[in-house]
This record gives sequence, C-alpha cells and structure tokens, in this order.
Amino acid sequence: MVYVAKQEVLSEEEKRLKDDGLRKRYWKKWGSYVAERQWATVREDYSHDGDAWSHFSHDMARSRAFRWGEDGIAGVSDTHGLQNIAFAFWNEKDDFIKERLFGLSNPQGNHGESLKECHFHLDNTPTHSYMKYLYKYPQKRFPYDDVIKTNAERSKTEHEYNLVDTGIFDDDRYWDIFIETAKEADDPDELLFRVTAYNRGPEPAPLHIMPHVWFRNTWSWGHDDRKPSIREVGPTTAQSKHHSLGERYFQLSPSPGVGPSGQDIEPQLLFTENETNYKALYDGKNPQPYVKDAFHRRIVDEEQGAVNPEKKGTKACAWYAFDEGDGVQPGECAVVRFRFSRRYEGYLDEELFDDIIEQRRIEADEFYYSISPMPMADDLRNIQRQALSGMLWCKQYYHFIWDQWANGDPNMPPPPPDRKNIRNKHWKHMYLDDILSMPDSWEYPFFAAWDTAFHCIPLAMIDPEFAKKQLDIFTREWYMHPNGQLPAYEWNFGDVNPPVHAWSVFRTFKIERKMYGREDLDFLERVFQKLLLNFTWWVNRKDYEGKNVFEGGFLGLDNIGLFNRSDPLPTGGVLEQADSTGWMAFYCLSMLNIALELAKHRRTYEDIASKFFEHFILISDAMQYRADGEEKSLWNEEDGFYYDAISWGGPWSHQMPVRSLVGLIPMYATLTLEPEVINKFPNFKKRLNWFVNNRPDVASRNIASLKKRGRDDRMLLSLVSEDRLKKVLKRMLDEDEFLADHGIRSLSKYHKDHPYSMDVNGQRFQVSYIPGDSDSGLFGGNSNWRGPIWMAVNFLLIESLLRFYMFYGKDLEVECPTGSGDMMHLGHVAEELQHRLQHLFVRGDDGRRAINAGNEMLDYDPNWKDYVWFYEFFDGDSGRGLGASHQCGWTGLIAKMIHDTGVNCRLPQTPRTPSTAAAHYFDDTFGKSKRAEKPLNLRRSSTAGRSMTNFGAMSAATEDDEDEDAVHEGQDGDTFKSRVKRVNSIGYLNDEELAMKKETDQKVAHYVSDQLQRMKQNADLNTNGMQDEIEAQLDGN
Repeated sequence: MVYVAKQEVLSEEEKRLKDDGLRKRYWKKWGSYVAERQWATVREDYSHDGDAWSHFSHDMARSRAFRWGEDGIAGVSDTHGLQNIAFAFWNEKDDFIKERLFGLSNPQGNHGESLKECHFHLDNTPTHSYMKYLYKYPQKRFPYDDVIKTNAERSKTEHEYNLVDTGIFDDDRYWDIFIETAKEADDPDELLFRVTAYNRGPEPAPLHIMPHVWFRNTWSWGHDDRKPSIREVGPTTAQSKHHSLGERYFQLSPSPGVGPSGQDIEPQLLFTENETNYKALYDGKNPQPYVKDAFHRRIVDEEQGAVNPEKKGTKACAWYAFDEGDGVQPGECAVVRFRFSRRYEGYLDEELFDDIIEQRRIEADEFYYSISPMPMADDLRNIQRQALSGMLWCKQYYHFIWDQWANGDPNMPPPPPDRKNIRNKHWKHMYLDDILSMPDSWEYPFFAAWDTAFHCIPLAMIDPEFAKKQLDIFTREWYMHPNGQLPAYEWNFGDVNPPVHAWSVFRTFKIERKMYGREDLDFLERVFQKLLLNFTWWVNRKDYEGKNVFEGGFLGLDNIGLFNRSDPLPTGGVLEQADSTGWMAFYCLSMLNIALELAKHRRTYEDIASKFFEHFILISDAMQYRADGEEKSLWNEEDGFYYDAISWGGPWSHQMPVRSLVGLIPMYATLTLEPEVINKFPNFKKRLNWFVNNRPDVASRNIASLKKRGRDDRMLLSLVSEDRLKKVLKRMLDEDEFLADHGIRSLSKYHKDHPYSMDVNGQRFQVSYIPGDSDSGLFGGNSNWRGPIWMAVNFLLIESLLRFYMFYGKDLEVECPTGSGDMMHLGHVAEELQHRLQHLFVRGDDGRRAINAGNEMLDYDPNWKDYVWFYEFFDGDSGRGLGASHQCGWTGLIAKMIHDTGVNCRLPQTPRTPSTAAAHYFDDTFGKSKRAEKPLNLRRSSTAGRSMTNFGAMSAATEDDEDEDAVHEGQDGDTFKSRVKRVNSIGYLNDEELAMKKETDQKVAHYVSDQLQRMKQNADLNTNGMQDEIEAQLDGN
C-alpha cells in the first residue's frame, strides 16, 4: 500500500498486489510476458560460428518452432511461458500475416539491429489486471524490401531509415489497433481481451484480425514428451489441456458487422501444431502435415489443407474477416472480444465484458494517481504513465539451461562440436526459468545486469516486490557464477558491467520504506551477503597489481574509449580506468550504506561497515595520489579532470586526455554520514576517527573531507574534494562541453573541433564528438557513448549532486551554465538537470517533443502526438531519440524524476520557480487528477447478451448467487464441468468501501494542499526548505 503523509492509500490494484504477495491469489500468474522478438537470440542460435542473426531470421520465424521461448504482438502468457495468447493481422496486401514485429538484424542496419514498426505500450498495472497496447498497422503493403534496401544503402554517418520515413502512413492509410486485456475482480485466471481497430484512412479498407492461442513447444526435444492440446468444443469455443495448467477455454464473441448487410462477423477457428515446417525451410520431411506456418498458408494463400480438419492441435487462431463490401468505413472500427477462462459458458455477455474492462481501467487510473498524487502537468503525467507501463510490458519470460543449450537435445541433430566454446562456456551452472525485466521489448529481449539495476528504481515505485526479486535473483546460485561474478548478458555472460547492484538494492529498500512503509531487512541482508562475494571477485580479478586502481573492460560504455576496452591494448600495458576505479569506490560506499543500515539491527555489521570505509579510503588515495612521484594519478590538475591511463608498470604511465563520462563517474562515489548515525555505532566511529587522526596525509589532501564537517555536522565521503568538484563541474556545466539542452553528454563537445588520436603500429585510433548514432561498428554499432545523452548515467550524476548539496548546502555555488553569470547551489543544479532531461519528452512552446526530431506527424497529428517512445539514448545536440525505441528499462528512470520534480518542472503551462509552481497548482483539488475520460461506447454484436446455448438465464448472477458446476457436452461427445456464475467479476465498491475511499481521498487532498503551501512558504522565505525536497528525492538519504 502507498503511504501519503503516513496515511495508507490502498487502491484496488494495491489490494491485488498485497494478495499476490501473501499468496492468497496468484494475480501475476498471467501477464505480458511474451517477448516481441525471440528469433536471432543467442538462445535460439545453434550455428557453428555463433552468428545468431543469420542462423534464425525473421522470415524463418514463421515456419520454425522456437526452442526457448515465444514471441508475438501484445502477447500474454503464464509465468513459465507454457501457454501464450497474442495477435495477428492481415491487410490483404502483405504476402504473409503480421504475427510478429519486424526489424532489421544487426548486419542489415546501418546502425545495427533496429525495430521497424510503430507500436506503443500505453498502459499496464503491476498485476497485469489491465493492459493496453497500440499497434499502427499500414493498410498498404508493408515496405519490408524498401526498409532493408534503403538502410543497406545508407552509411553509418546517415540516419536510420524508419517506418515513419517511408511514407506508409501518408493520408492516414493505417489502422490504429488498440489491444486491451483485463482480469476479473475476483479471479486472476479469468482474462478478457478486446481489440478495437480504427480505420484512420480516407477510404474503406479490409482487415483480418486473428487472436492466437498456442503452447510453447516442449515436447519435440526429447526431455518431456507430454503433449498439450487445443480442440474445438463449440462453434466459438476451443478447449485447451496442459498437464501443468489444466483446462482452459478460448471463448469468442461474434463481432458487429461492418458491411452493408449488417450481419455479425463469426470467427472461424483454425488449428495446427506448433512444430517446424522442415519441408519449407530445409526441403526435408515433416513428421506430420500441420505445422507452424499453417495460418499464413490458409488465410493468405487460401491453402485449405494447411490446417487440421479435425480442429485440434497445439496452436489455434480465431479468424475474424472484416472484408464484407470494401471493408471497414473511414473513421469506423472493427471490434473483437474473447475470453481466456477456466469456465465454459458458451457465450459472452458483451455488456458485462465491457464493464469489467472499464472498471479495471478506472482502477489503473486510481493506482497511478496514488503513486504520484502531487499535481503536475497532464503531459508529464502521461509520460510517466507510459514509462511505467512500458517497463511492465518489458517483463518477459526468459528460459535458458546451459547443459541442454550447449550439448543439444536428444531428439535433435547434435550441434556443431565447437559451438559450446564460442560463448558462455564457463557458465555451466545456469538454469534460468523466470520472468525478468528486459532492457527493450524487441531490441534487447534478454537481461543485462546493470540495466536491471536501473530498472528497479522506477519499478520499486509501483511494485517493490518484483523489483526486489529482480535484484535478488541475480545473486542466486543459478545466476551468479561460483566465483562471485554476476552474469552480464547472453551474448557474453562473462562481460563486465558496472557494479551498480548494491546501489540499486539500497535504493529499492529505501523507496519501499518511504512509499509503502515497509522495511524488508531480510531482502537487504540476503542480497548483501551475496554481494560480498561479488565485491571480492571485483577486487581479485580487476585490480591487476593490487594497487586499488581498477581495470574492468568496456563497463557498459561500449565505444567511449580510444581503444576497445574489452580487448588487450595494442600499446601493451594495462588500462587503468577512471570510471572503473570510480565505480569501485561507488560500490564501496553502497556496501557501507547497507552495512550501516543492517547494523541498526545487528551490531556485527559495524565491523563490515568499517571494512568498506577503509577500502574506500584506499581506493580514493590510490586514484588521486601516487606516493613519491612514482606514477601519475588519474587526476590531471592542469585540465581539472579525470582521465584513463595506460600503465606499463613502475613509473611508466600515460594519461589519455579524453574528456568523457569516464572523468565524471568519480563524482558518483559520494556519501554523507549523519552525526546521529556516526554516534550510534561506537566501533565504527572509533575506526573512522582513527583514520582522521592517524592518516593526516589523507585528511590534508581533503580526499574524502574527513575532517571538515558540513551542514548539520554531516561528514562527507567522496572521491572528489571541493576544489576538484568545482573544476569538474566547470567543464560539466559548460554548454560548449558536456551540458546540453537535454542533459549531460557522454563526451565533451570540445572534441568536435579537437579530436584526440593516437598512432599505434601504423594504425590511427581517434575519439571525436559524435552527437548522434555511432559512426563505427564497434560493439555492434547500435549504441554510441561519444556524445549522446544517456538517462541512467545522468540519473546517478543528479543523485551525486543532491548528496553534495546535503553536505555543502548553500555555501557552495557554481556557475550554471558555465559563463552565464547565474550562480546556483548544487541542489538547484540537480533540479536543472532533471528539468532538462524531462524536456526530452515534454512538448515545448512550439508543441514539439525533442525526441521526435521535428517529425510533423509525431508532434502534431492527434492520433500520434500523445504517444511517446522511450529511446535508448538521445542526440547530444538536438535530443533526437536514438537506438532502441522501447528502452523503458533505464530510460524509464524519467518516471522517478517526474515523481520527484514534476510539480515544478518548467513547461509551457507551468511556471519556472517552485513558489510560483505551488501557486499555480494551489487552488487545484485532488479530484482534478481523476481522468475525465469517458468509457468507449463500442458497438456490440447482434447476439450480445444472448445465449448461444441454453445458459442465457444464468447471465444475471449476483454477489448473493452461489457458483454452480454445469456439465457440458463437447462436439465429440466428451463431457466436462465449468463454473457458470460469476461473483463480483466487475469489482464495484459497496457503500462502506466507497465511504472509506472518500475519506482516504480527502486525506490525500489535504496532504497535497499542505505540501504545496510548504513549498510556497519555503520559496517565499528563501529558507533551507529545499533540504527536505532533496531528502525526499533520495528517499530518506
């Protein structure tokens, strides 16, 4: 439950989360867990050379059964991906039905792999009680060949050629297909699906809608030969049976007609097997005639024999053909409704069906407003909602068993003998069968360790249990390597990502404590113990000479360096990395933070806290000072910046003066210690004072501000002294270097006119400022850290500035922007950066969003302008969205920023200062935050509410009715039972619950009013009231 002003705000969605957590009801059993791309993943690659992109292509996916997962459009599955529901469409122009999203493989794209579709994740709740997805489907022939050919012709210095660039949406000749899913109020196993497809074009157009239900193929490989089944049991109903999931029913409703006759559209059930078409792919022999691509052949090619005439299989679809006359009229819509249920009723009550979906939508509104009750611009609230919803759509089922993957399956030809040595050969312990948070729903359908750490910050706002599970699972023995290393990602589990796990663990713990009033110390302690192993791995493996100066490889920053930092240096020697060392200092402080929190309950953790304090001091000393002038440090006093250095041992080292994010990361390692915390732990205080008194060399250099106490007698632990902080910030806040209109660049713009290069063995290596896509193929070429803005690293910079402000307060001011004459304390600098990042997404005075790169349709068309893509990174000059377009993972951090500062974000409709922002909203009531959206008045079929069997009289069941078992007879004479009456399936509140809700809303309204009044007073009086705001953003420091 969310706590607002110490008041519990228990929405209906929160009740479901609570029941799920207590295991009263399994609300998360079914969710949006189907990947948007399973083809060309490492798991499906059985090639001899590890070329996953060529081994399993988009074209092959129509005919070849997947081994490790499934994919689809707006897909829903159980938590083990056994049974799947997704959607397919056909416009009568394409050569095959649209059953999965299309994109380019890495070799095909001029900037690597790239999705070439237009879809949006509009809504989702943590229990997936309500989900909404928008797919924009062209009415003209999909330009597959044009997209492939044009991107192949473009160089790496040119923009990608995307679907919106092809002209396919000209004259609005496309379908807006909204796909909604809802669960009944009293039963998480009852799923309702509604598809509403609007003809946005100027003329009538045909459309075929085909909901699919199928089982993941688990029977062909030789490990488990139990085969599930789906069969027709009525004109509009199919029954599925699975040994784990039991019996379920795919129950369809006729759709209202769109043609001149006005007759309903009756769905046609088709059946086949989810098995490979060996004849089509390899000119081989199929073990049986009904294979995976049957529906393409039946619907598009009119091949009657492609589907099973006995109407049974492991894959089924309901074929709705909206093609009478010329099709759906302009501005009109086609509607499909169906239920996936444990009950068999023989018909759908469409009015009740729509009421359930509408009630879940209202409850989703209330849930998200309870998360962020403070007033903010509608545009910001819309962005936050889509960001959080997108993160929930990026939850996907992930399956991988190393032994089976590496050695092959008993019923399949053995894989090439050298295949197991291509990648991940040292990760034999991995056995993964989980729902994981993916970085992007299409481009990155696999986990990435440091991405996940950032995902968990916004996820903790809405579902702390899921966030904690994500962090915990990476430290479990079937993920973490026995040596303590965390797996990076499937292309190379052994790669090294920045050590941000401990930071995320503690932030997640604090967010749950603040927003939900719960302290999960068991979670904190359990993960901390495992992270001790990981910390030891870092120290033993990445500090080559034991000097407390670390290597680490690419560390997630791909092409940021002069050389490929994952490979041996062409110069020889070892790369001593400012970022790696900064990350390890940051890791130390994160572990120190957790140890002190645990020490409040178990004093033994005081000693561990002392250990991490001491290790931090040693890293700090080594990074910035080398005794007796033997070696240069990573700090360059002349430039006022941190650089990587090549070390050949002894006094021989060479700094590489590239002004990049590498030199800003040392600022991450900062922590303020409250005097009451220090005084609470006498052993820790004793050890701390020993350093202050016995290491005057450290204290005198002010490396960690050990002697100087800040505001409210706080102590600061930091790699960066006050003098060096000012020098680094002078460059970071210079608009000719790092500071852009929309955040902090990853490489200084200084290198646009001053590239840094080095000639080694006749080869030139160079780094220059490139604000957009990468101009090289390094690390796949689909990301760029030489200029663009990245949300995650900006988020950590902002947190560091807030912590510095907690220590220095208003006494430390810097010029922001550099050269402007405007002086700001670091709290205001952090706020300025958050506002600039939010301006990537929000409309400007001209109505444009920076991410849309000036596209008229995306900015101004009423059917596009409110929908947002969350890109992987952003152009350092313009803010144009780049890379993966549904990177809701770490770009979803924008939702947390909006939560923290949205109330005073500078928008065209919002004043600049906190005081005027408060005045702007002061007269608003909490009730204003309720959506005024009216429920859709969708057409219903002529049979709506009428029984197709003899069960019509049962449709009026009430809460007082008892559930009854009814016995039905299938078409083959088999009998089966079903529950035919629904108890409170809509979920309307009774009078007592409504009264309680009204009282809660009033308390929240008072809280909002009080907060706005306090903000206004603090700003008017120019007090230190911002300290409270900073502490709030840090979730309790």
